Amino acid sequence: MPNTDDKEPTTRLATGVAGLDEILNGGLVPGRAYLVRGGPGSGKTILGLHFLTEGAANDERCLFITLEETEQQIRQNARSVGLDLTGIMFLDLSPPADFFTQTQSYDLFAPAEVDREPTTQKIVEKIEELQPQRIYLEAMTQFRYLTPDSFQFHKQVLSFLRFLMHKGATVLFSSEVSATAPDDDLQFVSDGVIQLDRTQAGRSVTVLKLRGSGFRSGPHTLRLDYKGMEVFAKLASDEFMRPFQPDIIRSGVPELDEMLHGGMTRGMVTLISGPSGVGKTTVGVQFMKELAGRGEHSVVYLFEEWKESFVHRCEAISIPVQAMVERGTLSIVQVEPARYSSDEFNRLVRREVEERNARIVMLDSIAGYRMCIRGEDLVAHVAALTRYLKNMGVTALLINETESITGGEFRVTEIGISYLADNILFLRYLETNGELHKAIGVLKKRMSDFENSLRELEITRYGIKVGKPLTNLRGILTGTPQFGDR
Repeated sequence: MPNTDDKEPTTRLATGVAGLDEILNGGLVPGRAYLVRGGPGSGKTILGLHFLTEGAANDERCLFITLEETEQQIRQNARSVGLDLTGIMFLDLSPPADFFTQTQSYDLFAPAEVDREPTTQKIVEKIEELQPQRIYLEAMTQFRYLTPDSFQFHKQVLSFLRFLMHKGATVLFSSEVSATAPDDDLQFVSDGVIQLDRTQAGRSVTVLKLRGSGFRSGPHTLRLDYKGMEVFAKLASDEFMRPFQPDIIRSGVPELDEMLHGGMTRGMVTLISGPSGVGKTTVGVQFMKELAGRGEHSVVYLFEEWKESFVHRCEAISIPVQAMVERGTLSIVQVEPARYSSDEFNRLVRREVEERNARIVMLDSIAGYRMCIRGEDLVAHVAALTRYLKNMGVTALLINETESITGGEFRVTEIGISYLADNILFLRYLETNGELHKAIGVLKKRMSDFENSLRELEITRYGIKVGKPLTNLRGILTGTPQFGDR
Protein backbone atom coordinates (compact mmCIF):
# COMPACT_ATOMS: atom_id res chain seq x y z
CA MET A 1 0.00 0.00 0.00
CA PRO A 2 1.24 3.54 -0.69
CA ASN A 3 2.52 5.65 2.16
CA THR A 4 0.57 8.89 2.43
CA ASP A 5 1.00 12.34 3.83
CA ASP A 6 -1.77 14.74 4.82
CA LYS A 7 -0.48 17.65 2.71
CA GLU A 8 1.16 16.61 -0.54
CA PRO A 9 3.45 19.23 -2.14
CA THR A 10 1.98 20.51 -5.41
CA THR A 11 5.28 21.16 -7.20
CA ARG A 12 7.40 18.18 -8.23
CA LEU A 13 10.63 17.62 -10.11
CA ALA A 14 10.65 14.77 -12.62
CA THR A 15 13.52 12.33 -12.12
CA GLY A 16 13.81 11.49 -15.81
CA VAL A 17 13.47 7.76 -15.04
CA ALA A 18 10.38 6.22 -16.63
CA GLY A 19 8.15 4.81 -13.88
CA LEU A 20 10.12 6.20 -10.93
CA ASP A 21 7.99 9.33 -10.60
CA GLU A 22 4.92 7.11 -10.31
CA ILE A 23 6.19 5.57 -7.06
CA LEU A 24 7.32 9.02 -5.86
CA ASN A 25 3.77 10.39 -6.20
CA GLY A 26 4.79 12.59 -9.13
CA GLY A 27 8.50 13.15 -8.55
CA LEU A 28 10.88 14.76 -6.06
CA VAL A 29 9.97 17.75 -3.91
CA PRO A 30 12.29 20.55 -5.12
CA GLY A 31 14.86 22.20 -2.89
CA ARG A 32 15.64 19.07 -0.88
CA ALA A 33 18.42 16.47 -0.63
CA TYR A 34 17.93 12.80 -1.47
CA LEU A 35 20.18 9.82 -0.84
CA VAL A 36 20.58 7.16 -3.55
CA ARG A 37 22.08 4.07 -1.94
CA GLY A 38 23.13 0.66 -3.20
CA GLY A 39 26.05 -1.61 -3.86
CA PRO A 40 28.45 -1.45 -6.80
CA GLY A 41 26.71 -1.80 -10.16
CA SER A 42 23.25 -1.16 -8.77
CA GLY A 43 22.64 1.86 -11.02
CA LYS A 44 23.24 4.87 -8.77
CA THR A 45 25.22 6.85 -11.35
CA ILE A 46 22.71 6.13 -14.11
CA LEU A 47 19.90 7.40 -11.89
CA GLY A 48 21.88 10.56 -11.18
CA LEU A 49 22.51 11.10 -14.90
CA HIS A 50 18.81 10.66 -15.70
CA PHE A 51 18.02 13.26 -13.03
CA LEU A 52 20.48 15.75 -14.54
CA THR A 53 19.57 15.18 -18.19
CA GLU A 54 15.89 15.69 -17.34
CA GLY A 55 16.79 19.06 -15.86
CA ALA A 56 19.05 20.04 -18.77
CA ALA A 57 16.23 19.23 -21.21
CA ASN A 58 14.15 21.85 -19.35
CA ASP A 59 16.95 24.47 -19.48
CA GLU A 60 17.89 24.03 -15.82
CA ARG A 61 21.50 24.47 -14.70
CA CYS A 62 22.79 21.01 -13.73
CA LEU A 63 26.03 19.98 -12.04
CA PHE A 64 27.67 16.57 -11.59
CA ILE A 65 30.20 16.46 -8.73
CA THR A 66 32.37 13.35 -8.83
CA LEU A 67 34.82 12.21 -6.20
CA GLU A 68 35.45 8.79 -7.77
CA GLU A 69 35.16 8.30 -11.53
CA THR A 70 36.59 10.86 -13.91
CA GLU A 71 34.39 13.06 -16.09
CA GLN A 72 35.63 11.19 -19.16
CA GLN A 73 34.59 7.81 -17.74
CA ILE A 74 31.18 9.12 -16.78
CA ARG A 75 30.56 10.56 -20.24
CA GLN A 76 31.55 7.27 -21.83
CA ASN A 77 29.18 5.35 -19.56
CA ALA A 78 26.37 7.78 -20.36
CA ARG A 79 26.81 7.27 -24.10
CA SER A 80 26.56 3.49 -23.64
CA VAL A 81 23.01 3.88 -22.31
CA GLY A 82 21.93 6.56 -24.75
CA LEU A 83 22.09 9.57 -22.42
CA ASP A 84 23.10 12.95 -23.89
CA LEU A 85 25.06 14.98 -21.35
CA THR A 86 24.99 18.18 -23.40
CA GLY A 87 24.40 21.09 -21.07
CA ILE A 88 25.51 19.25 -17.93
CA MET A 89 28.46 20.78 -16.07
CA PHE A 90 31.05 18.75 -14.16
CA LEU A 91 33.24 19.28 -11.13
CA ASP A 92 35.80 16.48 -11.31
CA LEU A 93 37.42 15.93 -7.91
CA SER A 94 38.53 12.35 -8.61
CA PRO A 95 42.20 11.56 -7.91
CA PRO A 96 44.46 12.40 -10.88
CA ALA A 97 46.51 9.73 -12.65
CA ASP A 98 49.77 10.93 -11.08
CA PHE A 99 48.37 11.06 -7.55
CA PHE A 100 50.12 7.85 -6.52
CA THR A 101 53.55 9.10 -7.63
CA GLN A 102 53.25 12.53 -6.04
CA THR A 103 55.25 13.12 -2.88
CA GLN A 104 53.00 14.29 -0.08
CA SER A 105 54.29 15.32 3.32
CA TYR A 106 51.90 15.32 6.24
CA ASP A 107 54.46 15.88 8.98
CA LEU A 108 52.40 18.45 10.83
CA PHE A 109 48.82 17.65 9.78
CA ALA A 110 46.75 14.52 9.28
CA PRO A 111 45.89 13.77 5.62
CA ALA A 112 42.18 14.51 6.20
CA GLU A 113 42.99 18.02 7.48
CA VAL A 114 45.24 18.75 4.48
CA ASP A 115 42.81 17.47 1.81
CA ARG A 116 39.50 18.68 3.23
CA GLU A 117 39.97 22.42 2.80
CA PRO A 118 40.89 22.48 -0.93
CA THR A 119 38.14 19.95 -1.73
CA THR A 120 35.37 21.88 -0.02
CA GLN A 121 36.70 25.16 -1.36
CA LYS A 122 36.49 23.93 -4.94
CA ILE A 123 32.90 22.81 -4.40
CA VAL A 124 31.87 26.13 -2.85
CA GLU A 125 33.50 28.11 -5.64
CA LYS A 126 31.79 26.03 -8.32
CA ILE A 127 28.39 26.35 -6.66
CA GLU A 128 28.81 30.12 -6.31
CA GLU A 129 29.86 30.39 -9.94
CA LEU A 130 27.20 28.21 -11.58
CA GLN A 131 24.24 28.53 -9.18
CA PRO A 132 23.01 25.03 -10.25
CA GLN A 133 19.37 24.04 -9.84
CA ARG A 134 20.08 20.30 -9.86
CA ILE A 135 23.14 18.61 -8.37
CA TYR A 136 24.21 14.99 -8.33
CA LEU A 137 27.15 14.17 -6.05
CA GLU A 138 29.00 10.85 -6.25
CA ALA A 139 29.80 9.65 -3.66
CA MET A 140 29.08 11.41 -0.38
CA THR A 141 30.76 8.61 1.57
CA GLN A 142 34.13 9.81 0.23
CA PHE A 143 33.86 12.79 2.59
CA ARG A 144 34.04 10.34 5.47
CA TYR A 145 37.77 9.98 4.77
CA LEU A 146 38.24 13.75 5.01
CA THR A 147 36.92 14.02 8.58
CA PRO A 148 38.56 12.81 11.78
CA ASP A 149 35.47 11.11 13.28
CA SER A 150 31.82 10.26 12.64
CA PHE A 151 30.56 13.26 14.61
CA GLN A 152 32.46 15.69 12.42
CA PHE A 153 31.34 13.82 9.30
CA HIS A 154 27.66 14.07 10.28
CA LYS A 155 28.03 17.76 11.14
CA GLN A 156 29.85 18.64 7.90
CA VAL A 157 27.48 16.70 5.65
CA LEU A 158 24.47 18.37 7.24
CA SER A 159 26.06 21.79 6.87
CA PHE A 160 27.07 21.06 3.27
CA LEU A 161 23.57 19.93 2.25
CA ARG A 162 22.01 22.98 3.87
CA PHE A 163 24.42 25.19 1.94
CA LEU A 164 23.42 23.57 -1.35
CA MET A 165 19.70 23.81 -0.65
CA HIS A 166 20.11 27.43 0.52
CA LYS A 167 21.43 28.11 -2.96
CA GLY A 168 18.18 26.79 -4.41
CA ALA A 169 19.45 23.38 -5.57
CA THR A 170 17.73 20.01 -5.47
CA VAL A 171 20.41 17.46 -4.58
CA LEU A 172 20.84 13.76 -5.22
CA PHE A 173 23.85 12.18 -3.58
CA SER A 174 24.99 8.58 -3.53
CA SER A 175 26.61 6.32 -0.97
CA GLU A 176 28.47 3.05 -1.23
CA VAL A 177 26.86 0.62 1.22
CA SER A 178 28.72 -2.23 2.90
CA ALA A 179 28.63 -4.12 6.18
CA THR A 180 31.82 -2.40 7.34
CA ALA A 181 30.78 1.07 6.17
CA PRO A 182 27.07 1.66 6.89
CA ASP A 183 25.39 4.90 5.84
CA ASP A 184 22.78 5.25 8.59
CA ASP A 185 23.96 8.78 9.34
CA LEU A 186 23.39 9.82 5.72
CA GLN A 187 19.89 8.37 5.79
CA PHE A 188 19.05 10.51 8.82
CA VAL A 189 20.20 13.80 7.27
CA SER A 190 18.54 13.23 3.88
CA ASP A 191 14.98 14.20 2.96
CA GLY A 192 14.49 10.99 1.03
CA VAL A 193 16.16 7.61 0.55
CA ILE A 194 16.04 5.61 -2.68
CA GLN A 195 17.41 2.08 -2.35
CA LEU A 196 18.75 0.24 -5.43
CA ASP A 197 19.30 -3.51 -5.19
CA ARG A 198 20.76 -6.12 -7.47
CA THR A 199 20.19 -9.80 -6.70
CA GLN A 200 19.92 -13.09 -8.57
CA ALA A 201 16.17 -12.46 -8.86
CA GLY A 202 16.86 -9.17 -10.69
CA ARG A 203 17.12 -5.45 -10.04
CA SER A 204 14.74 -3.47 -7.87
CA VAL A 205 14.17 -0.01 -6.41
CA THR A 206 12.58 0.79 -3.06
CA VAL A 207 11.74 4.20 -1.63
CA LEU A 208 12.56 3.99 2.07
CA LYS A 209 11.82 7.59 2.97
CA LEU A 210 10.32 10.69 1.36
CA ARG A 211 9.96 13.48 3.88
CA GLY A 212 6.76 15.52 3.55
CA SER A 213 5.29 13.30 0.85
CA GLY A 214 3.64 9.97 0.28
CA PHE A 215 5.16 7.27 -1.88
CA ARG A 216 4.37 3.80 -3.11
CA SER A 217 6.00 1.03 -1.08
CA GLY A 218 8.29 -1.40 -2.87
CA PRO A 219 10.31 -3.14 -3.98
CA HIS A 220 9.57 -2.34 -7.63
CA THR A 221 11.26 -3.89 -10.65
CA LEU A 222 14.11 -1.90 -12.17
CA ARG A 223 15.60 -2.52 -15.60
CA LEU A 224 18.97 -1.25 -16.89
CA ASP A 225 19.78 -1.67 -20.56
CA TYR A 226 21.08 0.23 -23.59
CA LYS A 227 18.20 2.71 -23.21
CA GLY A 228 19.07 3.58 -19.62
CA MET A 229 16.96 2.99 -16.51
CA GLU A 230 13.27 2.15 -16.30
CA VAL A 231 11.14 1.36 -13.25
CA PHE A 232 8.04 -0.83 -13.26
CA ALA A 233 5.87 0.01 -10.27
CA LYS A 234 4.03 -2.69 -8.36
CA LEU A 235 0.37 -2.78 -9.26
CA ALA A 236 -1.67 -0.93 -6.63
CA SER A 237 -5.05 -2.11 -7.85
CA ASP A 238 -7.08 -0.06 -5.36
CA GLU A 239 -5.82 3.15 -6.95
CA PHE A 240 -7.62 2.40 -10.22
CA MET A 241 -11.33 2.60 -10.88
CA ARG A 242 -13.36 3.09 -14.04
CA PRO A 243 -17.17 3.09 -14.21
CA PHE A 244 -18.73 0.42 -16.44
CA GLN A 245 -22.02 -1.29 -17.15
CA PRO A 246 -22.11 -4.93 -16.00
CA ASP A 247 -23.73 -6.09 -19.23
CA ILE A 248 -23.58 -9.62 -20.66
CA ILE A 249 -20.82 -10.82 -22.98
CA ARG A 250 -22.03 -13.70 -25.12
CA SER A 251 -19.91 -16.38 -26.74
CA GLY A 252 -21.92 -16.59 -29.96
CA VAL A 253 -22.44 -20.31 -29.33
CA PRO A 254 -26.12 -20.55 -28.28
CA GLU A 255 -25.73 -23.74 -26.24
CA LEU A 256 -22.73 -22.36 -24.31
CA ASP A 257 -24.57 -19.10 -23.58
CA GLU A 258 -27.55 -21.18 -22.45
CA MET A 259 -25.31 -23.00 -19.96
CA LEU A 260 -24.25 -19.59 -18.59
CA HIS A 261 -27.83 -18.32 -18.53
CA GLY A 262 -27.03 -15.69 -21.14
CA GLY A 263 -23.24 -15.36 -21.04
CA MET A 264 -20.49 -13.85 -18.89
CA THR A 265 -20.97 -10.63 -16.97
CA ARG A 266 -18.58 -7.86 -17.97
CA GLY A 267 -15.87 -7.03 -15.44
CA MET A 268 -15.79 -10.50 -13.91
CA VAL A 269 -12.99 -13.08 -13.63
CA THR A 270 -13.54 -16.38 -15.43
CA LEU A 271 -11.36 -19.41 -14.82
CA ILE A 272 -11.32 -21.89 -17.71
CA SER A 273 -9.79 -25.11 -16.44
CA GLY A 274 -8.99 -28.48 -17.94
CA PRO A 275 -6.26 -30.83 -19.18
CA SER A 276 -3.93 -30.16 -22.09
CA GLY A 277 -5.49 -29.95 -25.55
CA VAL A 278 -9.10 -30.02 -24.39
CA GLY A 279 -9.99 -26.61 -25.88
CA LYS A 280 -9.60 -24.11 -23.02
CA THR A 281 -7.95 -21.37 -25.09
CA THR A 282 -10.40 -21.88 -27.96
CA VAL A 283 -13.37 -21.35 -25.65
CA GLY A 284 -11.80 -18.13 -24.34
CA VAL A 285 -11.08 -16.78 -27.82
CA GLN A 286 -14.67 -17.50 -28.81
CA PHE A 287 -15.82 -14.78 -26.40
CA MET A 288 -13.22 -12.41 -27.89
CA LYS A 289 -14.53 -13.14 -31.38
CA GLU A 290 -18.05 -12.19 -30.33
CA LEU A 291 -16.81 -9.00 -28.65
CA ALA A 292 -14.84 -8.08 -31.79
CA GLY A 293 -18.10 -8.12 -33.71
CA ARG A 294 -19.18 -5.22 -31.50
CA GLY A 295 -15.96 -3.35 -32.27
CA GLU A 296 -14.43 -3.89 -28.82
CA HIS A 297 -10.77 -4.67 -28.21
CA SER A 298 -9.35 -7.77 -26.50
CA VAL A 299 -5.82 -8.99 -25.76
CA VAL A 300 -4.43 -12.48 -25.26
CA TYR A 301 -1.05 -13.09 -23.58
CA LEU A 302 0.67 -16.27 -24.72
CA PHE A 303 3.21 -17.59 -22.24
CA GLU A 304 3.76 -21.01 -23.78
CA GLU A 305 2.47 -21.11 -27.36
CA TRP A 306 4.05 -19.36 -30.34
CA LYS A 307 1.97 -16.58 -31.86
CA GLU A 308 2.08 -18.20 -35.32
CA SER A 309 0.78 -21.50 -33.94
CA PHE A 310 -2.03 -19.71 -32.10
CA VAL A 311 -3.11 -17.84 -35.22
CA HIS A 312 -2.97 -20.96 -37.39
CA ARG A 313 -5.11 -23.15 -35.15
CA CYS A 314 -7.68 -20.39 -34.56
CA GLU A 315 -8.01 -19.78 -38.30
CA ALA A 316 -8.38 -23.54 -38.83
CA ILE A 317 -11.58 -23.55 -36.77
CA SER A 318 -13.11 -20.40 -38.31
CA ILE A 319 -12.04 -17.91 -35.66
CA PRO A 320 -10.58 -15.10 -37.83
CA VAL A 321 -7.97 -13.80 -35.38
CA GLN A 322 -5.76 -12.38 -38.14
CA ALA A 323 -8.61 -10.19 -39.39
CA MET A 324 -9.36 -9.21 -35.79
CA VAL A 325 -5.75 -8.12 -35.34
CA GLU A 326 -5.83 -6.10 -38.55
CA ARG A 327 -9.05 -4.36 -37.52
CA GLY A 328 -7.58 -3.54 -34.10
CA THR A 329 -10.06 -5.62 -32.13
CA LEU A 330 -7.45 -8.13 -30.93
CA SER A 331 -3.86 -7.96 -29.70
CA ILE A 332 -1.79 -11.14 -29.50
CA VAL A 333 1.21 -10.70 -27.20
CA GLN A 334 3.79 -13.45 -26.93
CA VAL A 335 5.47 -13.25 -23.52
CA GLU A 336 8.84 -14.72 -22.66
CA PRO A 337 8.40 -15.31 -18.90
CA ALA A 338 12.13 -15.37 -18.15
CA ARG A 339 12.48 -11.87 -19.61
CA TYR A 340 9.68 -10.19 -17.67
CA SER A 341 9.05 -9.71 -13.99
CA SER A 342 5.46 -9.56 -12.78
CA ASP A 343 5.75 -5.76 -12.48
CA GLU A 344 6.88 -5.51 -16.12
CA PHE A 345 4.07 -7.78 -17.26
CA ASN A 346 1.52 -5.75 -15.34
CA ARG A 347 2.77 -2.65 -17.17
CA LEU A 348 2.02 -4.41 -20.48
CA VAL A 349 -1.50 -5.16 -19.30
CA ARG A 350 -2.07 -1.61 -18.10
CA ARG A 351 -1.07 -0.17 -21.45
CA GLU A 352 -3.56 -2.37 -23.26
CA VAL A 353 -6.32 -1.48 -20.81
CA GLU A 354 -5.65 2.22 -20.33
CA GLU A 355 -4.31 3.19 -23.76
CA ARG A 356 -6.10 0.74 -26.08
CA ASN A 357 -9.22 0.20 -23.97
CA ALA A 358 -9.00 -3.61 -23.91
CA ARG A 359 -12.26 -5.11 -22.66
CA ILE A 360 -11.13 -8.75 -22.31
CA VAL A 361 -7.69 -9.82 -21.08
CA MET A 362 -6.76 -13.50 -21.33
CA LEU A 363 -3.74 -15.09 -19.63
CA ASP A 364 -2.75 -18.30 -21.40
CA SER A 365 -1.77 -19.80 -19.10
CA ILE A 366 -1.46 -19.37 -15.34
CA ALA A 367 1.41 -21.86 -15.33
CA GLY A 368 3.32 -19.61 -17.74
CA TYR A 369 2.50 -16.48 -15.76
CA ARG A 370 3.85 -18.21 -12.67
CA MET A 371 7.36 -18.06 -14.16
CA CYS A 372 7.19 -14.23 -14.17
CA ILE A 373 6.82 -13.99 -10.40
CA ARG A 374 10.06 -15.90 -9.74
CA GLY A 375 9.18 -17.78 -6.59
CA GLU A 376 6.89 -15.16 -5.05
CA ASP A 377 3.29 -15.78 -3.95
CA LEU A 378 1.36 -16.69 -7.11
CA VAL A 379 -2.09 -16.24 -5.58
CA ALA A 380 -1.24 -12.74 -4.31
CA HIS A 381 0.00 -11.65 -7.74
CA VAL A 382 -3.01 -13.08 -9.58
CA ALA A 383 -5.32 -11.47 -7.02
CA ALA A 384 -3.75 -8.02 -7.51
CA LEU A 385 -3.92 -8.23 -11.30
CA THR A 386 -7.50 -9.51 -11.46
CA ARG A 387 -8.64 -6.93 -8.89
CA TYR A 388 -7.18 -4.19 -11.10
CA LEU A 389 -8.96 -5.60 -14.16
CA LYS A 390 -12.27 -5.81 -12.32
CA ASN A 391 -11.92 -2.25 -11.06
CA MET A 392 -11.37 -1.14 -14.67
CA GLY A 393 -14.44 -3.04 -15.91
CA VAL A 394 -12.31 -5.54 -17.84
CA THR A 395 -13.26 -9.20 -18.17
CA ALA A 396 -10.37 -11.49 -17.19
CA LEU A 397 -10.00 -14.99 -18.63
CA LEU A 398 -7.54 -17.23 -16.79
CA ILE A 399 -6.52 -20.42 -18.57
CA ASN A 400 -5.56 -23.12 -16.11
CA GLU A 401 -4.20 -26.53 -17.05
CA THR A 402 -4.92 -29.52 -14.82
CA GLU A 403 -2.68 -32.56 -14.71
CA SER A 404 -5.18 -35.40 -14.94
CA ILE A 405 -6.50 -36.41 -18.38
CA THR A 406 -9.22 -38.86 -17.35
CA GLY A 407 -9.98 -40.63 -14.10
CA GLY A 408 -8.80 -39.68 -10.66
CA GLU A 409 -10.04 -37.02 -8.30
CA PHE A 410 -11.74 -34.06 -9.97
CA ARG A 411 -9.86 -30.82 -9.28
CA VAL A 412 -10.48 -27.43 -10.89
CA THR A 413 -6.96 -26.23 -10.15
CA GLU A 414 -3.92 -27.45 -8.26
CA ILE A 415 -2.71 -23.95 -7.36
CA GLY A 416 -5.51 -22.60 -5.17
CA ILE A 417 -6.80 -19.71 -7.29
CA SER A 418 -10.38 -20.89 -7.85
CA TYR A 419 -11.71 -18.62 -5.08
CA LEU A 420 -10.58 -15.59 -7.12
CA ALA A 421 -12.89 -16.51 -10.00
CA ASP A 422 -16.42 -15.20 -10.39
CA ASN A 423 -17.11 -17.85 -13.03
CA ILE A 424 -15.57 -21.29 -13.48
CA LEU A 425 -15.83 -23.27 -16.72
CA PHE A 426 -14.30 -26.71 -16.65
CA LEU A 427 -13.48 -28.94 -19.60
CA ARG A 428 -13.01 -32.68 -19.31
CA TYR A 429 -12.08 -35.68 -21.43
CA LEU A 430 -14.55 -38.56 -21.53
CA GLU A 431 -13.83 -42.12 -22.59
CA THR A 432 -16.93 -43.86 -23.97
CA ASN A 433 -17.12 -46.89 -26.22
CA GLY A 434 -13.37 -46.83 -26.77
CA GLU A 435 -13.40 -43.20 -27.98
CA LEU A 436 -12.15 -40.00 -26.37
CA HIS A 437 -14.70 -37.17 -26.17
CA LYS A 438 -14.74 -33.74 -24.56
CA ALA A 439 -17.26 -32.22 -22.18
CA ILE A 440 -17.80 -28.74 -20.79
CA GLY A 441 -19.59 -27.63 -17.63
CA VAL A 442 -20.14 -24.61 -15.43
CA LEU A 443 -19.06 -24.99 -11.82
CA LYS A 444 -19.65 -21.44 -10.61
CA LYS A 445 -21.30 -18.20 -11.75
CA ARG A 446 -21.40 -15.46 -9.20
CA MET A 447 -23.90 -13.06 -10.80
CA SER A 448 -26.66 -15.51 -11.71
CA ASP A 449 -27.76 -19.11 -11.78
CA PHE A 450 -26.31 -21.52 -14.36
CA GLU A 451 -27.00 -24.89 -15.94
CA ASN A 452 -25.86 -27.76 -13.73
CA SER A 453 -25.53 -30.40 -16.43
CA LEU A 454 -22.52 -31.13 -18.63
CA ARG A 455 -22.57 -31.04 -22.43
CA GLU A 456 -20.38 -32.59 -25.06
CA LEU A 457 -17.92 -30.19 -26.67
CA GLU A 458 -16.62 -30.49 -30.21
CA ILE A 459 -14.06 -28.30 -31.93
CA THR A 460 -14.52 -28.53 -35.68
CA ARG A 461 -13.33 -26.64 -38.73
CA TYR A 462 -16.56 -24.69 -38.52
CA GLY A 463 -15.94 -23.64 -34.93
CA ILE A 464 -17.13 -24.73 -31.50
CA LYS A 465 -20.11 -27.04 -31.20
CA VAL A 466 -21.80 -27.69 -27.85
CA GLY A 467 -24.29 -30.55 -27.67
CA LYS A 468 -27.32 -31.25 -25.54
CA PRO A 469 -26.98 -31.94 -21.80
CA LEU A 470 -25.43 -35.33 -21.04
CA THR A 471 -28.25 -36.36 -18.74
CA ASN A 472 -27.90 -40.08 -19.45
CA LEU A 473 -24.29 -40.40 -18.22
CA ARG A 474 -23.09 -40.99 -14.67
CA GLY A 475 -19.61 -40.57 -13.19
CA ILE A 476 -18.51 -37.96 -15.73
CA LEU A 477 -16.27 -36.14 -13.27
CA THR A 478 -14.32 -39.33 -12.61
CA GLY A 479 -13.47 -39.62 -16.30
CA THR A 480 -15.02 -43.11 -16.47
CA PRO A 481 -18.68 -42.37 -17.24
CA GLN A 482 -21.37 -45.02 -17.53
CA PHE A 483 -24.78 -44.86 -19.15
CA GLY A 484 -27.62 -44.69 -16.64
CA ASP A 485 -31.36 -45.00 -16.97
CA ARG A 486 -32.82 -42.84 -19.68
